[in-house]
Amino acid sequence: MTEYPLPGGFINGPVRVGDTVRRPLGARGEFVHRLLDRFERMGWSGAPRVLGVDERQREMLTFVEGQVPWQSPRSPDVDSVASLVAVARLVREFHDLTAGTDLAGEHEAVCHNDLSPKNTVYREQPDGLRPVAFIDWDLAAPGARVHDLALVCWQFLDLGPTVPDAAVAGERMRAIADAYGFADRPVLLDTVVWWQDRCWRGIEAGASAGDAALVRLRDQGVVREVRAAREWVERHRHELDAAMS
Repeated sequence: MTEYPLPGGFINGPVRVGDTVRRPLGARGEFVHRLLDRFERMGWSGAPRVLGVDERQREMLTFVEGQVPWQSPRSPDVDSVASLVAVARLVREFHDLTAGTDLAGEHEAVCHNDLSPKNTVYREQPDGLRPVAFIDWDLAAPGARVHDLALVCWQFLDLGPTVPDAAVAGERMRAIADAYGFADRPVLLDTVVWWQDRCWRGIEAGASAGDAALVRLRDQGVVREVRAAREWVERHRHELDAAMS
C-alpha cells in the first residue's frame, strides 16, 4: 500500500499506510506496547492501539483520526482554557489507569514524558476543537505525576519570552492544575524549570555524541530557545506563582 509521511515526525519519521501508522520500533518498544495494550483493555480511547510489527520490523499502530497542531500558528481553540482543561483531564485519566500497576512499579504512575500540542490529536466538538488522544508514547516510563503536568504547562502554554502576560499564563497554569487535581503549585513550577534545564542539556549532550537528529535541533537554535524559556520562567516566577495561588 502507498505510504504517506506524517507531518511533524522530526525524530522517527512515521508514515501512514491505510488506517495504520508505521514507525521504527523504539528501544522501549516492549514497555510501550504493554502500556498501550493496557489502555485498550481498560477501554481508554486516548492513545493508539498496537497492531503488531510489519515485515520491515516497524511497529504498526492504529491511525487516530483528527488534527495535530504541529505548525504555528495553531487554532485558537487549542489554546483555549476549555482545551487546556481537557488536556489535563486526559493526563489524569491515563495516570490513574497506570497507578499501582506493575508498569508504574514503585512510582506514582506511567508518564508520557513528551506531551505537547504536536503529540495531541484534536477533533471538532460542539464547543470547538478539543483534545481526544495523545500520540508518540516512545518516551513513556514510570515517574511522578507532576512530570507530565509540568510538561503540559510548559509546552501547551509556550512558557517563555513569547508569552505576553506572565499573570495570564499563571492563571492558565492554575486552570490546568485544578483540572488535574494537583495542589502543590511551587513543585509544579520547579518541575517546569527542571524539564527546561533537562531538555537543553540533553540536546547538547546528544548532539555532542553525534546524534544526527539532536545535531539538527541544536543547529536550529533549539538549545538557545529552551535556555531563554527557562530564564523567562525564573524571571517571572513571582508573577506565575501569585497567579496560580
